Amino acid sequence: MSQQAKNVLVKLIVAAGQAAPSPPVGPALGSKGIKAIDFCKEFNAKTANYEPGVPIPTLITVKPDRTFSFELKSPPTGYLLLKALGKEKGCGTPSLTAKEGSVGELSLKHIYEIAKIKKTDGRHSLLELEGIVKSVIGVAKSMGIRVVA
Repeated sequence: MSQQAKNVLVKLIVAAGQAAPSPPVGPALGSKGIKAIDFCKEFNAKTANYEPGVPIPTLITVKPDRTFSFELKSPPTGYLLLKALGKEKGCGTPSLTAKEGSVGELSLKHIYEIAKIKKTDGRHSLLELEGIVKSVIGVAKSMGIRVVA
């Protein structure tokens, strides 16, 4: 029986417009036989419309013939929440009842906007917006962000 070669999936989070052949991109792709610079040029071109530095989860499919394709996901929910708040990081010990255990407040309108961004992902496209909103609220609570109406 001949062993058929399979596609290999590589998951990376790369800063928009800032992919470079240095770690983590270079080693992750180089070990699969892909020239990192080829991926970097294509990735940076595809993410040129994003604000530079936005973390973009990327799913790279490496085929047996060493060609590749990749799919861009929306930025992580936590990143979008902190960006909306204008903060660098969440709360280490979130407590939504105590004022000092909170990073800040976001309105439901902000949450809906983030949910709309998340809905553009392939894996979220079939979900109801209401379900995505509940998920975003859950992430916000875990980070110490209060959601107000």
